[in-house]
Amino acid sequence: MAGFKVDKIILALLLLSGTILFGTAGYYLIDHYPLLDALYMSVITITTVGFGETHPLSQGGRLFTVALILLGFVVLGFVGHSLAASLLEKVWSGNSLERRMKKKIAALQNHYILCGFGRVGEVASQHLAEAGVDFIVIDPGLAGVEQGKEPLFPSIQGDATREQVLLQAGIKRACGLLALVDSDPLNLFIALTARELNPTLHIIARSEEKETANKILRAGADAIISPFDSAGRRIADDLLAATGRGDAAPDQTDSAPGSCRPSWILVNQVSGLAGKSVAEGSRLLKGTIVGVRRGDLDLLQPDQAMMIRGDDQLMFIAPGAGTELDRGLPVPRKIVIVDDNPVIARLFTRLFQKEGYHPLSVDNGEEGFELILRERPVAAVIDYMLPGISGLDVCRRLQAISFEQQLKIVIFTAEDDPELREQCLAAGADAVIVKSADAAEIIQTVGLLIGQGGVRG
Repeated sequence: MAGFKVDKIILALLLLSGTILFGTAGYYLIDHYPLLDALYMSVITITTVGFGETHPLSQGGRLFTVALILLGFVVLGFVGHSLAASLLEKVWSGNSLERRMKKKIAALQNHYILCGFGRVGEVASQHLAEAGVDFIVIDPGLAGVEQGKEPLFPSIQGDATREQVLLQAGIKRACGLLALVDSDPLNLFIALTARELNPTLHIIARSEEKETANKILRAGADAIISPFDSAGRRIADDLLAATGRGDAAPDQTDSAPGSCRPSWILVNQVSGLAGKSVAEGSRLLKGTIVGVRRGDLDLLQPDQAMMIRGDDQLMFIAPGAGTELDRGLPVPRKIVIVDDNPVIARLFTRLFQKEGYHPLSVDNGEEGFELILRERPVAAVIDYMLPGISGLDVCRRLQAISFEQQLKIVIFTAEDDPELREQCLAAGADAVIVKSADAAEIIQTVGLLIGQGGVRG
């Protein structure tokens, strides 16, 4: 399209030049004007400036002048239109693209925000596009995105550490953020700013230095990735498998797309892995533990009789590893969250995920009751005020059912009413918590209740 506009302008200028030459030749041949006078007469005739004739015109010269004036109107009109269209296109095209981009971004819901469009960010964007999910790229230079053309995906040219840029990217509506700038301090500021703007956002940040990784985690990131560290571990793992030093099956070490990839699992009190051998842990996880990170010591292909300790990190391979394992979060224990407030449900989901649980959430009492019966979680966190049946009624229904495994129920309510508390406890709740800004109280309460053991009947 741009080439067409340039060709159109050149054509207009050629037509104008040709018309002037045509007029010059006409006056020179018809009334025998000198060349300079013929050129002068041709220009003032085409432009209709109203100057007089340099020499008297013959009958044929006057007819030629009338034709030249009409031709000049047409040519000048075409030239003016071509130049004006080109200038206006340059002024308006940028604004039009910007308006369309803002409209696309405003329509995004539950999307991902990718901060940084370097080599790592470009690969990440390709995978997100192949996955068919909505995402937006933020980068000061937008490297790799051709300016002046409609981009393949929504993007913002700006600094992702600034609140205004993140708000423009719809961070309040986003479900995840990747901080992939090639600067640890900038990724730290991005994680900090994003966490303040959206407490329920899942944030993964890039870090090149181990010393700054913990700082980024404290700033609000849920997980840290190191491109060089991950690549090195993957290469070493593939080498061990290829030389027969690994125990994984061939289909588990295949590096082809869709094959199994190692995941890191943190051993904590929720995982149920502490105190078990590597062989027992592999059976529990239904896969293969191929490495143990204990402090600063990395053990590849550990002895199957080696005992797993708390705070160990396990490199684990399983066919079709799920999303939770890809994030390094074990999912041996399920938690059901029943709340009709999506913000609270997302907040509790993120907090329980960070503690190693597998949270499931619904927004009404009927679906919550059915989900508990179907999934048999170890605990249920239920809001007292719910659409349909209340949390109190859910407790009463659950009390009439015998469970083969632990089921602890936590009711949370907006009112600190002793009578209501007694009703909930009598209906089968194990704890009643008043809603407050300290969401960690519910996490701690569930952990204590599960640690107490016991079977509801």
